[in-house]
Amino acid sequence: MALTMSDVDRFEASRSRLEAIAYRLLGSASEAEDAVQETFLRWQAADVDRIEVPEAWLTKVLTNLCLNQLTSARARRETYVGQWLPEPLLAGDPMLGPADTAEQRESVSYAVLALLERLSPNERAVYVLREAFDYPHREIAEILDITEAASQQIYHRAKKHVADGRARSEIDEAAARRIVHEFLAAATSGRTEPLVRLLTQDAVSIGDGGGKVPARAKAFEGALAVAKFMRGLFKPSKAKQALVGGSPEVYATTANGDPALVAVVDGRVVGVMCLEITAEGIAAFRNQVNPDKLERATRRWAAADHGEPLLSAF
Repeated sequence: MALTMSDVDRFEASRSRLEAIAYRLLGSASEAEDAVQETFLRWQAADVDRIEVPEAWLTKVLTNLCLNQLTSARARRETYVGQWLPEPLLAGDPMLGPADTAEQRESVSYAVLALLERLSPNERAVYVLREAFDYPHREIAEILDITEAASQQIYHRAKKHVADGRARSEIDEAAARRIVHEFLAAATSGRTEPLVRLLTQDAVSIGDGGGKVPARAKAFEGALAVAKFMRGLFKPSKAKQALVGGSPEVYATTANGDPALVAVVDGRVVGVMCLEITAEGIAAFRNQVNPDKLERATRRWAAADHGEPLLSAF
Protein backbone atom coordinates (compact mmCIF):
# COMPACT_ATOMS: atom_id res chain seq x y z
CA MET A 1 0.00 0.00 0.00
CA ALA A 2 1.19 3.53 -0.75
CA LEU A 3 2.14 5.55 2.30
CA THR A 4 0.49 8.88 2.97
CA MET A 5 2.54 11.86 4.12
CA SER A 6 1.13 11.26 7.59
CA ASP A 7 2.47 7.68 7.53
CA VAL A 8 5.91 8.93 6.44
CA ASP A 9 5.86 11.56 9.18
CA ARG A 10 5.05 8.90 11.77
CA PHE A 11 8.08 6.93 10.68
CA GLU A 12 10.34 9.99 10.60
CA ALA A 13 9.27 10.83 14.13
CA SER A 14 10.80 7.50 15.20
CA ARG A 15 13.92 7.60 12.99
CA SER A 16 16.33 9.09 15.53
CA ARG A 17 15.31 6.60 18.21
CA LEU A 18 15.54 3.69 15.77
CA GLU A 19 19.01 4.76 14.62
CA ALA A 20 20.19 5.06 18.22
CA ILE A 21 18.90 1.55 19.02
CA ALA A 22 20.43 0.07 15.87
CA TYR A 23 23.81 1.70 16.50
CA ARG A 24 24.01 0.29 20.02
CA LEU A 25 23.04 -3.14 18.74
CA LEU A 26 25.41 -3.19 15.76
CA GLY A 27 28.29 -0.92 16.76
CA SER A 28 28.27 0.52 13.25
CA ALA A 29 26.64 3.76 12.13
CA SER A 30 26.50 2.72 8.47
CA GLU A 31 24.91 -0.64 9.32
CA ALA A 32 22.49 1.12 11.66
CA GLU A 33 21.39 3.43 8.84
CA ASP A 34 20.88 0.41 6.57
CA ALA A 35 18.79 -1.36 9.23
CA VAL A 36 16.59 1.69 9.70
CA GLN A 37 16.12 2.06 5.95
CA GLU A 38 15.10 -1.60 5.70
CA THR A 39 12.63 -0.98 8.55
CA PHE A 40 11.15 1.86 6.51
CA LEU A 41 10.73 -0.46 3.53
CA ARG A 42 8.88 -2.93 5.78
CA TRP A 43 6.71 -0.05 7.04
CA GLN A 44 6.03 0.97 3.46
CA ALA A 45 4.87 -2.55 2.59
CA ALA A 46 2.69 -2.96 5.67
CA ASP A 47 -0.98 -2.13 6.13
CA VAL A 48 -0.13 0.68 8.53
CA ASP A 49 -3.76 1.49 9.30
CA ARG A 50 -4.00 -1.85 11.10
CA ILE A 51 -0.88 -1.23 13.24
CA GLU A 52 -2.16 -0.11 16.63
CA VAL A 53 1.15 1.07 18.14
CA PRO A 54 3.54 2.13 15.37
CA GLU A 55 6.48 2.73 17.74
CA ALA A 56 6.27 -0.81 19.10
CA TRP A 57 5.88 -2.31 15.62
CA LEU A 58 8.86 -0.39 14.25
CA THR A 59 11.03 -1.29 17.23
CA LYS A 60 10.20 -4.98 16.87
CA VAL A 61 10.98 -4.99 13.13
CA LEU A 62 14.22 -3.07 13.61
CA THR A 63 15.41 -5.18 16.53
CA ASN A 64 14.85 -8.43 14.67
CA LEU A 65 16.65 -7.08 11.60
CA CYS A 66 19.58 -6.19 13.85
CA LEU A 67 19.54 -9.63 15.50
CA ASN A 68 19.84 -11.23 12.06
CA GLN A 69 22.65 -8.80 11.24
CA LEU A 70 24.47 -9.61 14.47
CA THR A 71 24.42 -13.31 13.70
CA SER A 72 26.08 -12.78 10.32
CA ALA A 73 28.40 -10.10 11.75
CA ARG A 74 29.84 -12.61 14.22
CA ALA A 75 30.87 -14.82 11.32
CA ARG A 76 32.43 -11.87 9.46
CA ARG A 77 34.37 -10.73 12.51
CA GLU A 78 36.00 -14.13 12.80
CA THR A 79 37.85 -13.28 9.59
CA TYR A 80 38.29 -9.56 10.40
CA VAL A 81 41.90 -8.42 10.08
CA GLY A 82 43.19 -7.53 13.56
CA GLN A 83 41.13 -6.20 16.44
CA TRP A 84 37.52 -5.12 15.87
CA LEU A 85 36.26 -1.92 17.49
CA PRO A 86 32.94 -0.09 17.05
CA GLU A 87 32.56 2.92 14.79
CA PRO A 88 33.07 6.04 16.95
CA LEU A 89 30.49 8.82 17.11
CA LEU A 90 31.75 12.31 17.87
CA ALA A 91 30.13 14.73 20.31
CA GLY A 92 26.72 15.96 19.19
CA ASP A 93 25.97 13.11 16.81
CA PRO A 94 22.21 12.44 17.03
CA MET A 95 22.82 8.70 16.69
CA LEU A 96 24.24 8.74 20.23
CA GLY A 97 20.63 8.85 21.37
CA PRO A 98 19.33 9.72 24.84
CA ALA A 99 21.83 10.86 27.47
CA ASP A 100 19.58 11.93 30.33
CA THR A 101 20.70 9.27 32.78
CA ALA A 102 24.03 7.71 33.72
CA GLU A 103 22.79 4.38 32.35
CA GLN A 104 21.94 5.91 28.98
CA ARG A 105 25.32 7.63 28.71
CA GLU A 106 27.13 4.50 29.78
CA SER A 107 25.30 2.30 27.27
CA VAL A 108 26.82 4.13 24.31
CA SER A 109 30.34 4.56 25.72
CA TYR A 110 33.08 3.07 23.60
CA ALA A 111 34.11 0.79 26.44
CA VAL A 112 30.62 -0.67 26.87
CA LEU A 113 30.04 -1.05 23.11
CA ALA A 114 33.25 -3.07 22.96
CA LEU A 115 32.07 -5.20 25.90
CA LEU A 116 28.69 -5.81 24.25
CA GLU A 117 30.54 -7.81 21.60
CA ARG A 118 30.92 -10.54 24.23
CA LEU A 119 27.17 -10.93 24.61
CA SER A 120 24.85 -13.12 22.60
CA PRO A 121 22.53 -11.25 20.19
CA ASN A 122 19.55 -11.70 22.55
CA GLU A 123 21.56 -10.53 25.57
CA ARG A 124 22.70 -7.48 23.66
CA ALA A 125 19.16 -6.62 22.56
CA VAL A 126 17.68 -6.96 26.04
CA TYR A 127 20.51 -4.94 27.59
CA VAL A 128 20.20 -2.11 25.06
CA LEU A 129 16.42 -1.87 25.15
CA ARG A 130 16.28 -1.94 28.94
CA GLU A 131 19.41 -0.01 29.93
CA ALA A 132 19.47 2.67 27.25
CA PHE A 133 15.79 3.10 26.38
CA ASP A 134 14.07 1.96 29.58
CA TYR A 135 11.71 -0.46 27.84
CA PRO A 136 9.73 -2.52 30.38
CA HIS A 137 10.44 -6.24 30.30
CA ARG A 138 6.88 -6.87 29.12
CA GLU A 139 7.52 -4.94 25.91
CA ILE A 140 11.00 -6.41 25.45
CA ALA A 141 9.46 -9.88 25.73
CA GLU A 142 6.96 -9.03 22.98
CA ILE A 143 9.71 -7.63 20.74
CA LEU A 144 11.90 -10.73 21.11
CA ASP A 145 9.10 -13.31 21.37
CA ILE A 146 10.27 -14.52 24.78
CA THR A 147 8.63 -14.54 28.20
CA GLU A 148 8.84 -11.59 30.56
CA ALA A 149 10.70 -13.76 33.07
CA ALA A 150 13.23 -14.74 30.41
CA SER A 151 13.78 -11.08 29.54
CA GLN A 152 14.52 -10.30 33.20
CA GLN A 153 16.95 -13.20 33.48
CA ILE A 154 18.74 -12.28 30.26
CA TYR A 155 19.03 -8.65 31.37
CA HIS A 156 20.58 -9.50 34.73
CA ARG A 157 23.03 -11.88 33.07
CA ALA A 158 24.00 -9.31 30.42
CA LYS A 159 24.37 -6.53 32.98
CA LYS A 160 26.69 -8.70 35.07
CA HIS A 161 28.86 -9.50 32.03
CA VAL A 162 29.19 -5.80 31.23
CA ALA A 163 29.87 -4.83 34.86
CA ASP A 164 32.56 -7.51 35.19
CA GLY A 165 34.41 -6.05 32.22
CA ARG A 166 34.23 -2.39 33.22
CA ALA A 167 37.01 -0.38 34.83
CA ARG A 168 36.86 -0.01 38.59
CA SER A 169 35.64 3.58 39.05
CA GLU A 170 34.84 6.79 37.21
CA ILE A 171 36.01 10.38 37.66
CA ASP A 172 34.39 13.70 36.89
CA GLU A 173 34.48 15.39 33.49
CA ALA A 174 36.85 18.21 34.47
CA ALA A 175 39.43 15.77 35.84
CA ALA A 176 39.11 13.65 32.70
CA ARG A 177 39.85 16.68 30.49
CA ARG A 178 42.90 17.51 32.60
CA ILE A 179 44.22 13.97 32.28
CA VAL A 180 43.76 14.05 28.49
CA HIS A 181 45.92 17.20 28.31
CA GLU A 182 48.50 15.66 30.65
CA PHE A 183 48.55 12.51 28.55
CA LEU A 184 49.22 14.40 25.33
CA ALA A 185 52.03 16.39 26.97
CA ALA A 186 53.57 13.17 28.28
CA ALA A 187 53.14 11.31 24.97
CA THR A 188 55.00 14.04 23.08
CA SER A 189 57.76 14.44 25.68
CA GLY A 190 59.79 11.60 24.21
CA ARG A 191 60.03 9.95 27.64
CA THR A 192 58.30 6.84 28.95
CA GLU A 193 58.19 7.62 32.68
CA PRO A 194 55.62 10.47 32.56
CA LEU A 195 53.30 8.21 30.58
CA VAL A 196 53.62 5.28 32.97
CA ARG A 197 52.61 7.55 35.87
CA LEU A 198 49.34 8.38 34.11
CA LEU A 199 48.36 4.75 33.42
CA THR A 200 46.88 2.00 35.55
CA GLN A 201 49.18 -0.97 35.98
CA ASP A 202 46.88 -3.14 33.86
CA ALA A 203 46.31 -0.52 31.14
CA VAL A 204 45.63 -1.76 27.60
CA SER A 205 45.77 -0.24 24.13
CA ILE A 206 43.70 -1.70 21.28
CA GLY A 207 43.78 -0.57 17.66
CA ASP A 208 41.43 -1.26 14.74
CA GLY A 209 42.93 -0.73 11.30
CA GLY A 210 40.66 -3.17 9.51
CA GLY A 211 43.60 -4.36 7.41
CA LYS A 212 43.69 -0.96 5.69
CA VAL A 213 45.90 0.91 8.15
CA PRO A 214 48.65 -0.82 10.16
CA ALA A 215 47.43 -1.73 13.65
CA ARG A 216 48.78 -4.40 15.97
CA ALA A 217 46.70 -7.56 15.88
CA LYS A 218 47.15 -8.06 19.62
CA ALA A 219 46.49 -5.46 22.29
CA PHE A 220 49.35 -3.87 24.21
CA GLU A 221 48.98 -4.81 27.86
CA GLY A 222 50.51 -3.31 30.99
CA ALA A 223 51.54 0.25 31.78
CA LEU A 224 55.11 0.00 30.49
CA ALA A 225 54.18 -1.67 27.17
CA VAL A 226 51.38 0.83 26.55
CA ALA A 227 53.60 3.79 27.47
CA LYS A 228 56.33 2.68 25.07
CA PHE A 229 53.76 2.27 22.29
CA MET A 230 52.26 5.72 22.91
CA ARG A 231 55.69 7.35 23.02
CA GLY A 232 56.44 5.88 19.61
CA LEU A 233 52.98 6.66 18.23
CA PHE A 234 53.34 10.38 18.94
CA LYS A 235 56.89 10.63 17.66
CA PRO A 236 56.81 12.52 14.33
CA SER A 237 58.09 10.72 11.25
CA LYS A 238 57.88 11.09 7.48
CA ALA A 239 56.59 7.52 7.22
CA LYS A 240 53.59 8.29 9.46
CA GLN A 241 52.80 11.45 7.54
CA ALA A 242 52.97 9.53 4.26
CA LEU A 243 50.64 6.87 5.70
CA VAL A 244 47.86 9.34 6.57
CA GLY A 245 48.48 11.78 3.73
CA GLY A 246 49.93 14.69 5.66
CA SER A 247 50.74 16.09 9.08
CA PRO A 248 47.83 15.44 11.48
CA GLU A 249 46.39 18.04 13.81
CA VAL A 250 45.27 16.56 17.13
CA TYR A 251 42.21 17.86 18.98
CA ALA A 252 40.68 17.00 22.35
CA THR A 253 36.96 16.21 22.21
CA THR A 254 34.60 13.39 23.19
CA ALA A 255 33.53 10.32 21.26
CA ASN A 256 30.66 8.17 22.52
CA GLY A 257 30.75 10.32 25.64
CA ASP A 258 34.35 9.31 26.40
CA PRO A 259 37.31 11.71 26.47
CA ALA A 260 38.98 11.39 23.08
CA LEU A 261 41.74 12.66 20.83
CA VAL A 262 40.90 13.15 17.17
CA ALA A 263 43.61 13.29 14.49
CA VAL A 264 42.66 15.31 11.40
CA VAL A 265 44.46 15.79 8.07
CA ASP A 266 43.04 18.43 5.71
CA GLY A 267 39.60 18.13 7.30
CA ARG A 268 39.61 14.32 7.16
CA VAL A 269 39.47 12.38 10.42
CA VAL A 270 42.26 9.79 10.26
CA GLY A 271 42.07 8.51 13.84
CA VAL A 272 39.94 8.62 16.96
CA MET A 273 41.53 7.60 20.27
CA CYS A 274 39.03 7.01 23.09
CA LEU A 275 40.43 7.04 26.62
CA GLU A 276 38.88 5.09 29.47
CA ILE A 277 39.79 7.06 32.58
CA THR A 278 39.40 5.91 36.18
CA ALA A 279 40.40 7.33 39.55
CA GLU A 280 43.57 5.21 39.32
CA GLY A 281 44.58 6.56 35.90
CA ILE A 282 44.02 5.79 32.23
CA ALA A 283 42.83 2.20 32.02
CA ALA A 284 42.42 1.78 28.26
CA PHE A 285 43.01 3.34 24.87
CA ARG A 286 40.75 2.25 22.02
CA ASN A 287 42.10 3.56 18.74
CA GLN A 288 39.98 3.58 15.60
CA VAL A 289 42.03 4.15 12.42
CA ASN A 290 40.06 2.05 9.92
CA PRO A 291 39.07 4.66 7.29
CA ASP A 292 35.79 2.84 6.59
CA LYS A 293 34.73 3.53 10.18
CA LEU A 294 35.72 7.20 10.15
CA GLU A 295 33.59 8.49 7.27
CA ARG A 296 30.70 9.62 9.50
CA ALA A 297 33.17 11.17 11.96
CA THR A 298 34.69 13.17 9.10
CA ARG A 299 31.25 14.45 8.04
CA ARG A 300 30.40 15.43 11.60
CA TRP A 301 33.79 17.08 12.05
CA ALA A 302 33.28 19.25 8.98
CA ALA A 303 29.95 20.49 10.33
CA ALA A 304 31.27 21.87 13.64
CA ASP A 305 33.85 24.32 14.97
CA HIS A 306 36.62 22.75 17.06
CA GLY A 307 38.91 25.63 17.91
CA GLU A 308 42.67 25.30 17.85
CA PRO A 309 44.36 21.88 17.85
CA LEU A 310 46.32 20.78 20.90
CA LEU A 311 49.04 19.45 18.65
CA SER A 312 49.87 20.45 15.09
CA ALA A 313 53.54 19.59 14.69
CA PHE A 314 53.02 15.84 14.47
